[in-house]
Amino acid sequence: MTAWSPESWRTKAAAQPIAYASDSELARAVTELAALPPLVTPQEIEHLKQQLAEAAAGRRFLLQGGDCAEQFEGCTAEVITNKLKILLQMSLVLVQASRRPVIRVGRIAGQYAKPRTDTIQRRDGVELPSYRGDIVNRPGFSAAEREPDPRLLLRAYERSALTLNFIRALVRGGFADLHHPENWDLDFARHSPLADEYHGIARRVAGSLQFMENILGVRAGEMEWVDFFTSHEALLLPYEQAQTRRDSEGRWFNLSTHFPWIGMRTAAVDGAHVEYFRGIANPIAIKIGPTMTAPALIELLEALDPAHEPGRITLIHRLGAGRIAECLPPLIDALQRAGRTVLWSCDPMHGNTYATSDGTKTRHFDDILRELEQSFAIHRAAGSWLGGVHIELTGEDVTECLGGARNLTDADLKRAYRTEVDPRLNYEQALELALLMGRIMSAEG
Repeated sequence: MTAWSPESWRTKAAAQPIAYASDSELARAVTELAALPPLVTPQEIEHLKQQLAEAAAGRRFLLQGGDCAEQFEGCTAEVITNKLKILLQMSLVLVQASRRPVIRVGRIAGQYAKPRTDTIQRRDGVELPSYRGDIVNRPGFSAAEREPDPRLLLRAYERSALTLNFIRALVRGGFADLHHPENWDLDFARHSPLADEYHGIARRVAGSLQFMENILGVRAGEMEWVDFFTSHEALLLPYEQAQTRRDSEGRWFNLSTHFPWIGMRTAAVDGAHVEYFRGIANPIAIKIGPTMTAPALIELLEALDPAHEPGRITLIHRLGAGRIAECLPPLIDALQRAGRTVLWSCDPMHGNTYATSDGTKTRHFDDILRELEQSFAIHRAAGSWLGGVHIELTGEDVTECLGGARNLTDADLKRAYRTEVDPRLNYEQALELALLMGRIMSAEG
């Protein structure tokens, strides 16, 4: 391997590049960004890495979820609070079902860039650059809105900082107190058919805490707040480079997030993204699709984790309900033969996306659940451990995915379809998925 620096990725070919009109304006924005304080600390990152190592060993479970692509207008107290509420509720269900601590990681405070298969969008005979996330351009279909703007890098940093600051204030201020899970209820979902089942779990957890405290004669103070970590796809390398800092021990960390990941489109072993990731000390995740082969995966891991560091690598398989039985077992077998211990996580969303007859992008709850069920079964049969899930969801009352407890149909999509990129599970669907996943985990013991 050649010498690494935060800029060495520039010597490699970068997938999903952004064509800015002015290199000097981009350089100016990156320089300003590099002078701003980091968003997270190396100590927080190392704490997460230790927890991920425990999850890979079967002692914890990873819940990672949030928006497909955050938008600047979503940086409001209500949106952030609702997103935190559903993740806390899901984690409570999974803690009770699995009898293991749950690592809570949001796709939040930085998930502003999105890769696209098509770089050009066509509408009514007009061609414009595709929307690439609020950190790059705007979703409106006009030439001005679709022009990549380097100043949006700074706007993304500012919104990430505001979001992370509010989350920390909520979590450390008692909002996440496990003694009072009723604080996490969402008003619009009080009459959900799932409400009674969830509240039964919440009462059992609160009762168990009360019993423990009565026996010990002390209040379980650490239960009044939980760890909450951030993650995003590190797609826009100038942004990631600007927030890459060296600690007192000489290690380089990406301090824009705790847990960056490499997308399926940018995982070329000789590409710029892998070059960047190999030098940072963060725990990293890699999205794996149906085209990933066992030899290519082993080569990728040798480049990114030559020392076999515990907690370093999370593999997020996104294979689809119809392909997972074919694609996943050879990858598990290859890593077992190579003596590789990684944290396996299932993304049951991306492999199950399709378009309705009118062209609306959606996913069906049944396909999402089917991929999750198969994931648990395949890992169990292989002597492996599915240690996490990665879900696109929102705490809002949207109608973007079909099915679920209320059996949403194509006609329902028009009521509250708000995503600019990929469809998300709404509150009820996300909680239902957690409850059903909890039943699987309880049965597995």
